[in-house]
Amino acid sequence: MNRKFRPGAVIIVTLACLYFLVPLYATFQFSLQMRRGELSFDAYRSVLSSDVFLRAFTYSVVASIAAIIVGVLLIAPTAYWVRLRLPKLRPLVEFLSFLPLIIPAVVLVFGQIRLFGSSSILPLTTTEIGTNTLVVAGYVVISLPYMYRAIDNGMAAIDISTLTEAAESLGASRLRTIATVILPNLRSAIVSGAFLTFSISLGEFVIASLLNRPAFGPYLVQLGEDRAYEPAALAILSFALTWVLMGVMQAFALRKPNQRWLRRRTSAAGKSST
Repeated sequence: MNRKFRPGAVIIVTLACLYFLVPLYATFQFSLQMRRGELSFDAYRSVLSSDVFLRAFTYSVVASIAAIIVGVLLIAPTAYWVRLRLPKLRPLVEFLSFLPLIIPAVVLVFGQIRLFGSSSILPLTTTEIGTNTLVVAGYVVISLPYMYRAIDNGMAAIDISTLTEAAESLGASRLRTIATVILPNLRSAIVSGAFLTFSISLGEFVIASLLNRPAFGPYLVQLGEDRAYEPAALAILSFALTWVLMGVMQAFALRKPNQRWLRRRTSAAGKSST
């Protein structure tokens, strides 16, 4: 069956690609002009050889991964329990999950400073570990709408009630059901939420800057004030990293959920009945 050619759709897609690729090409070309009169990768070598860049990038990557882990451990059981046992509370939980889109990050970080400052009962801002904990907590909050929506949509696509009953009939506890049955079926949704969390946290500026942490966002802003070509090189590197993460996300999303535990227990139950 031949599909009808639609020139309007082709024009829209072409314009969208040009709108996206032309500024990217201009940025890439500008990043190669650090050496006057010729094209070179001096800006990239300057960025990648900087100890400050490596420290800032490593800090943001570690903080982003920590935010992903905390977000999954917090949101997945909550979304599961609300869908399974408390469906009437879903509108309230969804409303709460969207609050970070309404409340600015600067309000969040000033609230953290007021609650956990040096004059509070729990002065986290007085230690490096405590401040890093506040940064991770801030990343979890600002990524909450995206992580919750990804996991909740993933749960909507599977029958969690049937999976839970099947797992419990085979002797699994509720915690084991979540860990070995529900989460493997949510792999694609979790990876999507993790990718969004990582992208948001990696370039976040307000929280890390006001808490005085050596993160990638403040480093990029500071570099843009002091240099010309290195920020363009960093923008291209960040774009490349984003596409690599999208490829990894797609690879994980295409893999089938691991349900070996259920199959093994079902097979054992069948053998014992015979």
